Amino acid sequence: MTSTSFSSLPLSPAFLSNLESLGYQQMTPIQAQSLPQILAGRDLIAQAKTGSGKTAAFGIGMLHKLNPSYFAIQALVLCPTRELADQVAASLRQLARYASNIKVLTLCGGSPMAPQVASLAHGAHIIVGTPGRMLDHIGRNSVDLSRLQTLVLDEADRMVDMGFYEEITAIVRACPARRQTLMFSATYPDNIRKASKLFLRDPVEVKVESVHAASQIEQRFYEVGYDDRNAAVVKLIQHFKPVSTLAFCNTKAQCNALAELLRTQGISALALHGDLLQRERDEVLVLFANQSCSVLVATDVAARGLDIQTLNAVINVDVTRDAEVHIHRIGRTGRGAAQGLVLNLATPNELRWVKLIEEYQGSPANWFDLAEIEPAYGAPLFAPMVTLFMMGGKKDKLRPGDILGALTGDVGLTREQVGKINVFEFVTYVALDRRIVQQAFARLSAGNIKGRSFKMRLLSV
Repeated sequence: MTSTSFSSLPLSPAFLSNLESLGYQQMTPIQAQSLPQILAGRDLIAQAKTGSGKTAAFGIGMLHKLNPSYFAIQALVLCPTRELADQVAASLRQLARYASNIKVLTLCGGSPMAPQVASLAHGAHIIVGTPGRMLDHIGRNSVDLSRLQTLVLDEADRMVDMGFYEEITAIVRACPARRQTLMFSATYPDNIRKASKLFLRDPVEVKVESVHAASQIEQRFYEVGYDDRNAAVVKLIQHFKPVSTLAFCNTKAQCNALAELLRTQGISALALHGDLLQRERDEVLVLFANQSCSVLVATDVAARGLDIQTLNAVINVDVTRDAEVHIHRIGRTGRGAAQGLVLNLATPNELRWVKLIEEYQGSPANWFDLAEIEPAYGAPLFAPMVTLFMMGGKKDKLRPGDILGALTGDVGLTREQVGKINVFEFVTYVALDRRIVQQAFARLSAGNIKGRSFKMRLLSV
């Protein structure tokens, strides 16, 4: 029987000690199957759902052979979105704590180019970036990939879906032929098979069972008329009252229409799709992640790369035609030890797609009658938090600790009344308990932080 202990891997004592300090006890199935192959230097195609531990799998592999004393780009991770790139970079920095001088740099669109070029001039060991921005840097000769050892294509299926195939191909051409390439993908359609033949050499294929345990995720199916979808979503949310819900729609127009309807019904909701500017996308994701917004209505592509820890429910407003995409959608709830709820709406002409999901899951769909759900009356479904927006950020030397100190000291809040604090380059978002937000805002706006006053306002959803 194969050992699932990290100590069974040929890692340094310092590396193993750091993994233990991070709570890495036993390898997940994707790690147990892929890490021995990665550490042996093989190219890899790994198919696994979100939350399976794939970042640690390729992270441990690339860091194992990285030379901290050699200041050159030795590893590159390509991600479909800026949000995923930030998450991957944060995970890699944690994994790299066993060595004191490993530099991880993110290169993504939506951020100014000049600071990135300046950071690259000082060198980096690992780059995590999006395809478009990476190709921009290659065109400017601001990145040197000649010493690259490891190339990772993370969520390759979504990068191709988002139209990045040509960019990825150009980036691969700029990498040395002698390298290790690791491809991770939630699904494995024909276009990814084609890409794997071009980008990888004799790869090992690893696939982890992607069907979720029924005991952890409750799935309910409801048949609705095509024009009744949005009203059904309102009814379900008012009935189940999840604190945090991700609702999937197939089109941008439907996202906007559903979010608007939810707001008119007293449910805090925002839409996430490809038409948003990066600044707007960042703000929507912050508000949803810090629980200032109850429902995020998104397309599959826009929702890729989200890592929301406290997601109570997923609503499939449309049935996807791809059963693997369905499994990927529903895997966002019921993480860890939490129970998940999935509510699926299907019109008569979509029942054939439900059949494909049943075949893929190996179990029948559980159907319920929407008419049996009693109408819910009472207070609107407000999100538990409200976000305070501040015109000040990293450029103003602001840190989360400074803001938390001002709120718990000068303003007099408890630590439990303050939620997530997101400090960006020029702005900061602070989640505050809805019940005390007005008095906190009044006191904080009348005072100062680190001896300075900042313009601020409350963001309403």
